[in-house]
Amino acid sequence: MSAASQPKKAAQRQPAEVVFRDELEKLAAMDLGPVPPGWQLSPRAVEKFVLGDDSLGIERKFVADRAMVVRIIISLCTSRGCLLVGEPGTAKSWLSELLTAAISGNSTLALQGGAITQVRQLLYGWNEAVLAAKGPCLEALVPSPLMRGMMEGRLVRFEEIARCPQALQDALLSVLSDRVLVVPEISGDDGVILAREGFNLVATSNSLDAGVHQMSAALKRRMDFEEIRPIKSLSDEIGVVLREVRKANDRAGISVDLDAEVIEFLVTMFHELRNGQTMDGRSTDRLAGAALSTAEAVSVAHAASLNAWYYGGGSMTVEQLMHHIIGSALKDHPDDRRRLKHYFETAIAQREGEVWAQVWALRSLIH
Repeated sequence: MSAASQPKKAAQRQPAEVVFRDELEKLAAMDLGPVPPGWQLSPRAVEKFVLGDDSLGIERKFVADRAMVVRIIISLCTSRGCLLVGEPGTAKSWLSELLTAAISGNSTLALQGGAITQVRQLLYGWNEAVLAAKGPCLEALVPSPLMRGMMEGRLVRFEEIARCPQALQDALLSVLSDRVLVVPEISGDDGVILAREGFNLVATSNSLDAGVHQMSAALKRRMDFEEIRPIKSLSDEIGVVLREVRKANDRAGISVDLDAEVIEFLVTMFHELRNGQTMDGRSTDRLAGAALSTAEAVSVAHAASLNAWYYGGGSMTVEQLMHHIIGSALKDHPDDRRRLKHYFETAIAQREGEVWAQVWALRSLIH
């Protein structure tokens, strides 16, 4: 069978503006609030899209304090960019995708800081064939996502900005301050790209990567900082994991029975090991080599679901989940194995209930 005759495969993951198109259209149709220049929705509608509204049938997509989300939305109304800082797995990238989908209707204009090593990757490059034929001109220009955002008046996502070398970070200064990008190779007004209404930058940075490339004071002054913290409420976190695992399973085309008590064990374990404290307030060891975030819990539960679908009877078991938890929790820090064993002996051994008894019986897997 030729490549042309093969059936087109479905996308593994659709951007937020595609997944939630119906919700965005519903919010736009009933949006009575003032809309900032260049935005698709009003700030209040953007907030409802992110945090949900049961009365309108809008799903809650991010768990956070409302005041923090409002601050982020308002900061994007200004001429300053916004930097979301936090531990790995706290859904900073997901929040930036939701915001750009609601505000600009396009969340795909994105830069990856660790992949940017040259100015052309950050700002613009050239189509060599057109350049050779016509010389420097707009037709020969290949805009980066950042330049496209300026030209189209859209939000741009800058993932892991601290992984980008400082010299390249500073190339953002004139863009964020003056809202202008000069292409010196093109003479006249065509070489001056002015940002259109609606353009801004929402960046993310893992707090554990702070030492990769220090951000300059000049760039910091041009961005509002917001710390994205792990979900505080255990019940909220369990709800997020259940919802996201069901979605991941649906995308994978599998139907697995999710036992709420088994998911509760997973989330409780991650919650306690991440915070270094059990739910009843006793201190416990934190693992040094694993984030054990909500996003990681979703990945582990989805992997266990796939295990149950392809190798089991379609129902997730504690043993299947334990195998994937160990693979996630024990990485490249040898002492974490000792810490995990200590957690089992001091916390799990004392828990009552059938699920916790099954977990304790599987402690030998931590060998």
